[in-house]
Amino acid sequence: MGGDSSSVASLLTTGVVQVVATDSAFAVIKENGSVVTWGEWKHGGDSRAVATFLAEGVVQVCGNTRAFAALKSNGSVVTWGDTFSDGISSLVAPLLAKDVVQVCATSMSAFAAIKANGSVVTWGSHFYGGNSDSAQPMAGVVQVCGTHGACAALSANGSVVTWGIEGAGGDSSKVAPLLTEGVIQVYGNYYAFVAIKADGSVVTWGYDEYGGDHSPVAALLTEGVVQVCGSGGAFAAIKADGSVVTWGDDSYGGDSSTVAPLLSEGVVQIYSSEYAFAAMKANGSVVTWGDSRYGSDSSAVAPLLTEGVFTMATMKNLKARLRRKAAKLHRMADKMFVLKVSMQKLRGQIRAGVLAMPTSSSGSGSQTKLDCIWIVE
Repeated sequence: MGGDSSSVASLLTTGVVQVVATDSAFAVIKENGSVVTWGEWKHGGDSRAVATFLAEGVVQVCGNTRAFAALKSNGSVVTWGDTFSDGISSLVAPLLAKDVVQVCATSMSAFAAIKANGSVVTWGSHFYGGNSDSAQPMAGVVQVCGTHGACAALSANGSVVTWGIEGAGGDSSKVAPLLTEGVIQVYGNYYAFVAIKADGSVVTWGYDEYGGDHSPVAALLTEGVVQVCGSGGAFAAIKADGSVVTWGDDSYGGDSSTVAPLLSEGVVQIYSSEYAFAAMKANGSVVTWGDSRYGSDSSAVAPLLTEGVFTMATMKNLKARLRRKAAKLHRMADKMFVLKVSMQKLRGQIRAGVLAMPTSSSGSGSQTKLDCIWIVE
């Protein structure tokens, strides 16, 4: 189910810039804009039917459980994989031929495309958010995300609209007044949504027991929330002070009481599996909680997680700093080389009698004084 990439191994040795997965296949984008796939053929591992469209120009790929969608630099979208998850987007093909700026895997079996004018095109299973008629027309949309069966679209004016299975977040009527303005980000797990507002408070809806009801920790979520991460059935929120608040089903990581002292400060990033969370702290250590069978028990590698763990963003920043430092050193080396050549030329002129050796201004005669000015960045 994707673990064997031997059939495409020669294409994966260099130039890969992004890796994306369905539940049993992988797709990678290469530097030249081409796409390579492997894994379960009917879940997107076999892209031969659209290979000519994936040979160049791809800038983004996303996957739901059993299909992929690729956005090309010309604004068109290419899809492949299981037809139930709608790897075939023929019903909306004319709308996906141009002007698409982002593609989202919105649920288990649906996709959404945001167009340059802020409108949204959806396709896939009508049961899982592929049909957005109830939320249309949409305008000014900047983000679309999904649970397993519903979708939520955030507009530039801070409002949110939803569609799909009602219990899985498709029905947001109970919190509708709170979603008319001020929302800056929306997150989903399998069964519920959470929206962060500009004042740092949160709004939740969907299945109560899986994070749709945050009332047990509501007092801690009225301000200061800067990021939320979802597992299968719980949420974890990072606050501006580096503390973490969790809610939802305990078996999905909704209960973090066993590691609460470690989550009171210093957390900078949270990641999740289906049933567990991992928090990275500013000191480079990692804290885990949730179901021990799915990643919460990190005791076997605990000594390796006490320091020095960095996010990919941090590594990219470090690499960028090193590149800038190297470029600066190269510039300095170039200047040193130019100066060395100039000095050699001057020495040659002095030896040839073209120029006299420099002397102090108090000396006699009209000899030329040479000044060297070193400029170091």
